[in-house]
Amino acid sequence: MATPFIAGLTVAAAALAGRYGIQAWQAFKTRPPTARMRKFYDGGFQPSMTKREAALILGLRESATQDKVKEAHRKVMVANHPDAGGSHYLASKINEAKDMMLGKTKNNGSAF
Repeated sequence: MATPFIAGLTVAAAALAGRYGIQAWQAFKTRPPTARMRKFYDGGFQPSMTKREAALILGLRESATQDKVKEAHRKVMVANHPDAGGSHYLASKINEAKDMMLGKTKNNGSAF
């Protein structure tokens, strides 16, 4: 007597779970697409370069080693070099960021 009752409850639970799964899938399919792009730093450059800004420009931590700074500088310069269509201003800021991270800065700002 109890076996058909338990079987009926199992079938009803499976039906409700299936219905819920279909509704969840439909809601998932109709949601608006989200941008999967990396969030970049908002804002311009500071009047004088700081170590934090230099790290943001090169995409490093402020405590990065010299080898990591040189490698990051090379990657960023390849993408922004003036000979490859990049900006002279950005190239000077990238070089200034490398100098700041390596401790070679004179604190006189960029050439621009």
